[in-house]
Amino acid sequence: MLQKRYFYLVKVQFLGYRFHGWQKQPNTKTVHLMIDRTLKFILGEQSFKTLGAGRTDAMVSASEAAFELFLDGQPLQDLVEFMGTFNQNLPQDIRALSIEEVDAKFNIIQDSKLKEYHYVFAQGEKFHPFAAPILTTILEPLDIDLMKEGALLFEGKNNYKTYCYKPTNEGVYDRELIGCELIENTLYTASFFPKKSYVLKVIGKGFGRHQIRLMMGALIKLGRGEIDLEYIKDSLKSESEFVMDYIAPASGLILHKIEFKKP
Repeated sequence: MLQKRYFYLVKVQFLGYRFHGWQKQPNTKTVHLMIDRTLKFILGEQSFKTLGAGRTDAMVSASEAAFELFLDGQPLQDLVEFMGTFNQNLPQDIRALSIEEVDAKFNIIQDSKLKEYHYVFAQGEKFHPFAAPILTTILEPLDIDLMKEGALLFEGKNNYKTYCYKPTNEGVYDRELIGCELIENTLYTASFFPKKSYVLKVIGKGFGRHQIRLMMGALIKLGRGEIDLEYIKDSLKSESEFVMDYIAPASGLILHKIEFKKP
């Protein structure tokens, strides 16, 4: 006899600096591994599985990520109590934010409506090492105003094949970015942060592998004077054969939030 299955949407946040991304890998510490290990401890013998809303690269952090919990047999009796126990047993660099029951029709992959990523960086000198987990330092001075112009070029419907790591002819590269802008950072602050830093904000439904880091790499090259605005414009055309050869470091990238269609 098949056991009844229950479905939950769980949102979490984590500092990715010591993890090798989200996805489970053999003999490697990942966010998904630590979450499943914690759930196994608190759920005991009860059968469960989890599915993330997407993958993050090694060292990438999240202010708000999500996974679906599939629980067989018995439902969670008290969601507030579960959250307390879950957080008590998770590592210090992972925190559960919320949990809600959803139905079998909910699909955490297909029902992901929009994702917003932030890339945090500063330029011109080396800054306090404590900032390294969430802020990339570019030692050379950058033309920030030109980079702001360049960021706006990524917004809208474009072909992002140039900004996909190891693209193939079968990939889907025509996508739409709802927003892309480079602004001064007022979102992430600490006493050891530089006086001035910046955030690239990117909003879209889906992204190619390393897409945002490759876009940020192009903006860094633009700020250094190695490419110009015309290069970025041409690189977004369907006939582009450009290959972006610089991937910005992972530790500056943060998954800021995920919006879902209402369960």
